[in-house]
Amino acid sequence: MYFKFLKSHFLLFLCCLVTTLAWSQHNQLRAYTVENGLPQSQVYDIVQDSIGYLWLGTQGGGLSRFDGASFRSWNENDGLLSNYIYALHFVNDALYIGTKNGLSIYKNNTFFNSETPQVLQILQLNNTVYLATKKGLYKVVDNTTVEAVKVNSTFNASAINNVVITDKEIWFATSSGLWKTKSASINSAKIKKVETGNFTALAKYKNTLYAATFNDGTFVITLNSSVDNLLIKEPLRINSLSIQNENELWVATDNSGITVIDTETHLEKFILNTSNGLAVPHVRKVFRDKQLALWIATSGGGFYNYYQNNFKHFDKNSGLKDNRVYAVHATKSAVWNSNAETGLVAIDSLGIHHIKSPKQFSGVKIKTVTSDSNGDIWAGSDGRGILYRETTTKDSVVFNMTDNFNVIIDTFQVKSIKNHVFNSDSNFPYDWIKDIETSNETLWIATYSSGIIKAKYNPETEDLNTTKRFGINQGISDLLIKDIAIDAQNRVWFASKSGDLGYIENDAVINLGNVLNIKVEIVSLLFNENKLFIGTLGEGIWWADINNTAVFKKLIGDKKLYSENIYQLIFDEQDYLWAGSERGVDKIKLDTNTRIEEIYHFGKNDGFLGIETCLNAVDIDVKGSLWFGAIYGLTQYQSSTVTTAKSTPKLFITDVKVDFKAITSLPIVQFEKNKKTLQLKPEETQISFSYKTVDLNHPNDVQYRYKLNNTQWSTWSQEETQNFLGLAYGYYKFVVQSRDARWVMSKPVTFSFFIDSPIYKKTWFIILVVSGLVLIIVLLSLYYIKRIQQKNKEEQERLVLKNSLLELEQKALRLQMNPHFIFNVLNGIKAMAISQPDKMNTTINSFATLLRETLLNSRKKTISLDQELKTLEHYIQVEQLMTSKPFKYSIKTDKNIEVEEVLIPPMLVQPFVENAIRHGILKGDTKGQLDILFYAKANFLYCEIKDNGIGIFTSQQNKTKTDHQSVAIAVTKERIESISGVGAVTIKELKNADGCVKGTKITFKIPLETDY
Repeated sequence: MYFKFLKSHFLLFLCCLVTTLAWSQHNQLRAYTVENGLPQSQVYDIVQDSIGYLWLGTQGGGLSRFDGASFRSWNENDGLLSNYIYALHFVNDALYIGTKNGLSIYKNNTFFNSETPQVLQILQLNNTVYLATKKGLYKVVDNTTVEAVKVNSTFNASAINNVVITDKEIWFATSSGLWKTKSASINSAKIKKVETGNFTALAKYKNTLYAATFNDGTFVITLNSSVDNLLIKEPLRINSLSIQNENELWVATDNSGITVIDTETHLEKFILNTSNGLAVPHVRKVFRDKQLALWIATSGGGFYNYYQNNFKHFDKNSGLKDNRVYAVHATKSAVWNSNAETGLVAIDSLGIHHIKSPKQFSGVKIKTVTSDSNGDIWAGSDGRGILYRETTTKDSVVFNMTDNFNVIIDTFQVKSIKNHVFNSDSNFPYDWIKDIETSNETLWIATYSSGIIKAKYNPETEDLNTTKRFGINQGISDLLIKDIAIDAQNRVWFASKSGDLGYIENDAVINLGNVLNIKVEIVSLLFNENKLFIGTLGEGIWWADINNTAVFKKLIGDKKLYSENIYQLIFDEQDYLWAGSERGVDKIKLDTNTRIEEIYHFGKNDGFLGIETCLNAVDIDVKGSLWFGAIYGLTQYQSSTVTTAKSTPKLFITDVKVDFKAITSLPIVQFEKNKKTLQLKPEETQISFSYKTVDLNHPNDVQYRYKLNNTQWSTWSQEETQNFLGLAYGYYKFVVQSRDARWVMSKPVTFSFFIDSPIYKKTWFIILVVSGLVLIIVLLSLYYIKRIQQKNKEEQERLVLKNSLLELEQKALRLQMNPHFIFNVLNGIKAMAISQPDKMNTTINSFATLLRETLLNSRKKTISLDQELKTLEHYIQVEQLMTSKPFKYSIKTDKNIEVEEVLIPPMLVQPFVENAIRHGILKGDTKGQLDILFYAKANFLYCEIKDNGIGIFTSQQNKTKTDHQSVAIAVTKERIESISGVGAVTIKELKNADGCVKGTKITFKIPLETDY
């Protein structure tokens, strides 16, 4: 039956095959092997977790996790039950691992192991995890305990290779046959064998079940129908089946790669094997990830990413002479390129053609290829000059004989190629050619160090004639020309290694100099409409209006170029600017202001397998396809108007650490979904977050930003961990966001945590402590106030007593002074009675006045300054009358002082005046002078007493300690300091310029007191 089906659809098969060949030309296989970090090349299973990581089970290398760029692996040393893994399955974020020795469950960075026969598949049914093993079926009980499921002896002894659950049935592919049961639970009463044989794989598509045997083909079973089963006889030795792209059955074998079968016609669509990309023919599984990319696990060749794109790659394996492509040029009929030092290759609709080079032009690097108006090819080389492939035509005559013996003559043209080599051996003096451009019949040739050559080909003499050379003398300051280009005005522009730019117009050189004002090589020139774009090595792309080349601007935007080293520049038919670099190519969308609006980067992961592009090896063909020359081959890009929707990247917080310790028991995903808050202790002030967006195609282009609470977002970076130290207590909200290579942003992810305050900062504790402190302070304050009051009372009583004592002492001194003074005066009067009766009368009168005033003032606490001055003056006059040595005095007051209103303690000045007279002036050799001055300053009354005696310190040396006057001065000084404070009295001797004492000056101050 199957053969009839195949025969009736043979023509359809051929049509599908041709269509497939055309359709599949841009399918790519990207391999990941041990060289990339895979622990072992035999990959038996692939699964994907909720974050996006691929998990790989290997044979001997253990378990590995892949994020698109790097691998992390686990083996027996990490707790894995066995390094030989056959099956993987995720259940509630726990990874179930089927190994050679049983089951390992990986959860929260820990392995939980249970020994069973070799596990071949893991599945979940009615919240129970089942293990299809080498000897029967097992199930997981209580998450870690494993027990056998008893069915029947045949089934229990069979290898359960694959299990598929349909709408109403469970199907088992076993080494003893194909089994099924209609019950949701597996038991011996309801399970039955459908077919006998070694069944290895199952797949369900709509109402059809595909059941593959190892060596007898694949059964096509229509479910819930009595229709006879079909048998697809090839391929054989099948390891697994899977439905991909909705209507394709992908059959993985252990000896012939993958066969893709149409599920509607059951005919082969195409094959993936060692002839078109796979390193080995042994394929274990085909897996589709969440981004709809296909992954192929092989035994011995690692695993592959299978994808479609607009790129088609050519290299030595697919027909080129060599991989390195130095020059690319598209004509109307073909795309020409130079391969390393092996010559030219032409690609047209009939395939890849190796062009035979002349002997004198073989084994040379061809750095530039172009064509003239006739379509003839011109190629410039390193050291061998120029190759010109001239196409010539000639008529050919064909004679045909008719039935009546008439001769018919037909004429048609035959094309032939003639090669010409122009170099120093053929009278063309330039061997090192950098670039060639054609304009009408003129060739413009840029040499390596001899400037720019203007030349024409003479077909009659078959010579290349130089019409003009442009070098240093003509205005080109730097002969190391990197690129030349011709604009719409037929001007020939040139760029040099030193960064000079210029053009040739009407055979005159216009050198614009260093237009960028920086030291950089300009290596590529491109005209688009009225703009000139230049590519540099290290400073990106610059542009200027062709009519205003004095102002060049750097091409900038929110998105940055993937490299600042620009080797190639070209515009496609959709007006995208393409820039080739050492990292691949950038497709740049410009806005109306010539700013970068969008950048699409294509590297190895995007199908651009050549990687590092070669200088100016780029062109666009008549169909609009771009051709890029690179060090690993030639890449064609076919423009497509079909746009794919941007998928939103998903971001996950993968780890939370507190005080540098991971919280293994924390269900991070549940915290995010349920908006829970992590409670931390007061001492837990350090927290770090690890987060990840897995982009398997562009893993190194994912960027992240974060913020804490309502702060500003951080700048975008590739950091996947953020650490916070020394946080204060309180509520925090950590927010993180990612964006992919296309700058599509993920939904922000929030994680809340709360650092509890220490007990001494809790409100109730603070209130309690504050209340206690307030109570203590109040009690202490009351006690202190009481002590102060008691102390003040005692101090007040002491001061009153002291003041009374001082007053009594002053009165006593004054009383003591009065008898002493009276005694001296009376003795003086007695002496005057005999010799000076007139003076005696005057002295008695003055003495009487002084006594009266002294008696009146001694009973008062304060008197007016005016009264003190009068008493003081009477005292001095009595002293003048009593002494044998005459002296003069003066008493002055500041004009601002109202002497009648200012109050002063009585007898405060008299002791100092008496000391100045008796122990200063009277003991001196000069005529005596006493000066007394009162003045007010800063709420104080100052008194200054100055004499011209022998000096107070000299006088004190000659006096006894019991001297009345010394005691009086000491008491008076203490009295003044008790009123005005320490330092209120200053006593110093006055000296001449030669250091001799010329008198004494006493100054004291008391608070300025008035009677109003």
